[in-house]
Amino acid sequence: MTSGILKVMSSVSMATLTRPKLVLSQARSRIYSKPPKNRIGAGQSFFVMTVFTFAMLTPAAWILHHLPEYRGQRSRQTPKT
Repeated sequence: MTSGILKVMSSVSMATLTRPKLVLSQARSRIYSKPPKNRIGAGQSFFVMTVFTFAMLTPAAWILHHLPEYRGQRSRQTPKT
């Protein structure tokens, strides 16, 4: 574990740690930006957001809907002695 930490610390120089503006400008120079090839309309955005919302909320809603059944099964089980 300590050898891994030492390897990481040896790869990071003190100059890098003391000059955050230089590091930030170097990181920004690697980001490339172009306009999108295909524009996404409002209808497509709405559809994708709706599908994403249903995909995230459906399992939670199913669990909350069936919570009384889970509680009932738990109370019907006899405790092990």
